[in-house]
Amino acid sequence: MAVLSIRAVNIIGLTKYIDEVITVLGESGVFHPDEVSTFYTELQEFTHVPTNNTYAEHLTNLKSALNRTKFDCRVGEVNDYAPSAEELGSLSDSIVADIDLLSNKKEAVRAQLREAKRNYNVARHFSGLDVEIGEVLKLKYMKARFGKLPKDSMSKLSLYKNNQYVDFVVCTEDRTHCWGVYFTPADQAEKIDRIFEGLYFEPVELVGGNETPGQRIEIYKEQIPALEQELKEAQEKIDRYLKDNEEMISRCLSKLEEMVLYMGIRSKAMQHGNSFIIVGWVPSEDAGEIKKRLTKIRSVELDFSDAKKELDKRPPVKLKNVFFAKPFEFYTEMYGVPKYNEIDPTTFVAITYIIIFGIMFADLGQGFILSIVGWLMWKIRKMKIGKILLPCGISSMVFGTLFGSVFGFEHLLDPMYRSMGYKEKPFEVMASENTNLIIFAAIGIGVMLLIVAMFFNVYSSLKQKNYGRALFSTSGVAGILFYGSLVFGLVSEMFLGIHVMTAPYIIGLVVVPFILIFFSEPLTELVNGEKDWQPESWGGYIVEKLFESIEILLSYVTNTMSFLRVGAFVLVHAGMMMVVFVLAETVGGAGYWVIVVIGNALVMVLEALLVAIQVLRLEYYELFSRFYSGEGRPFEPVRFNAETE
Repeated sequence: MAVLSIRAVNIIGLTKYIDEVITVLGESGVFHPDEVSTFYTELQEFTHVPTNNTYAEHLTNLKSALNRTKFDCRVGEVNDYAPSAEELGSLSDSIVADIDLLSNKKEAVRAQLREAKRNYNVARHFSGLDVEIGEVLKLKYMKARFGKLPKDSMSKLSLYKNNQYVDFVVCTEDRTHCWGVYFTPADQAEKIDRIFEGLYFEPVELVGGNETPGQRIEIYKEQIPALEQELKEAQEKIDRYLKDNEEMISRCLSKLEEMVLYMGIRSKAMQHGNSFIIVGWVPSEDAGEIKKRLTKIRSVELDFSDAKKELDKRPPVKLKNVFFAKPFEFYTEMYGVPKYNEIDPTTFVAITYIIIFGIMFADLGQGFILSIVGWLMWKIRKMKIGKILLPCGISSMVFGTLFGSVFGFEHLLDPMYRSMGYKEKPFEVMASENTNLIIFAAIGIGVMLLIVAMFFNVYSSLKQKNYGRALFSTSGVAGILFYGSLVFGLVSEMFLGIHVMTAPYIIGLVVVPFILIFFSEPLTELVNGEKDWQPESWGGYIVEKLFESIEILLSYVTNTMSFLRVGAFVLVHAGMMMVVFVLAETVGGAGYWVIVVIGNALVMVLEALLVAIQVLRLEYYELFSRFYSGEGRPFEPVRFNAETE
């Protein structure tokens, strides 16, 4: 339950050496740049360092050219490649020009092929015309219109039988249209065209010179294969160029990606005169190496300070947890990372999530399947949730063994229990005498975890030097005394038969702590050294807090009762599997095992999803609300991520 130790760094030097500094910081992969205004307030005479990011334009052009070829270029490490900006830009422009030349030739051939195929498909519909198309199109006093007419419109031509020019000569037909031509005098072309337009006539361009449609078809039959071969050769030239120059292209692309990324550091830098300043954060363990490299650059000076002394600048946070808790950083980050001086809840989440999930999804067989699924999700798809499901499945197997459930078979493990000296399995979930025990145990788990969460709040508050919150908040010392004493007193009186709720007990451990909670705001400000700790109106404050007190009391109750879902899911799981077996026995025969398998699959999918959501809800709403804000900002260093083979 810790965060990585971070140090603030201030770097100054002559502006002409800023690119060298940025390269060192970028190559380190551990520098988180920050705004200079975060560290300094007197910046009237400072200006932002000019950022003429020519790398971005070259990168965009190169990526666009490569996208045209659909070439997947690997981005690799290029620390050993240090061309000047001019050299890198020239190389990029050269590659783009070569690719564009080859691609343009290919696209030109593709366009010719597309046009030839279109013309061929049109010409096929007029193959019966034994006239030269070019001569027909040259007619001066008559106009020819080639195209297609819907078959539904053919019958409507009879409506214009009195007009001798409304006539359509059919050459061929397909499923929906008749293909042909109509002729019209030039002086009536507009009128006749309007009539055919109303009949949904679609004109087509019929290409032809001194050839008939049949002759054009033969030309296309020779032209199309030739163009297809030309297109293939054009693609081969592109492929050959990319293959022969793959290493050069990869290095150029990688360097451009790297330099564009590093320009993000430059955009946050500021300058005064001929000097620059860059500020940011680095892990304490890497500070020495960065200092060693930067001090080799002329004029550069740097200063480190512990992030604990820079809390007002909101140091970024990188979580650091042991191996079994690390997958659960996913849940912590999803809620929000802690502040630098706040407790990291990841380990607490890992332990409680795994245990509660196992209790709610207790089945040895289904837990085993869930572990396998989680492992496959991580190994094959690299899904973060997979690494969480793996330990949850193991926990389900442990509690499934305790409850004696294997794919819903409640007595399959009885021989193992008898060999261990038990007459039967340790705990029968569906036994009526155990129902209350399950419910009370769930509430007991909730009470215990809530008190632990309150202790975390005290520790976190002390760590942040917020002594008032540690003492008087609903989750502080006063809250622990009030909640713990009330629960202990009620349990002792109602279930243990021990009389502890005496007047001194109630006044000292229930009433007084609640009064401290009631006046927590002014008391907190007083303890924390605030001068204006008193409310503007004590009367208004008391009235407001009376209403808030109802909410406070309800929050204790609802937070506790929310853990009833733990016991409820224990019973629901057993009940759902009982339903599956009732259905299986009703079907009988071979269908018995079909129902058992399908039922197990449905229960596993449905209940695993519900349990995962419900446990996460308990973590976020019942526990985190007691001690955790999640208002930190993540540590996001500038890092060039090269692809590994």
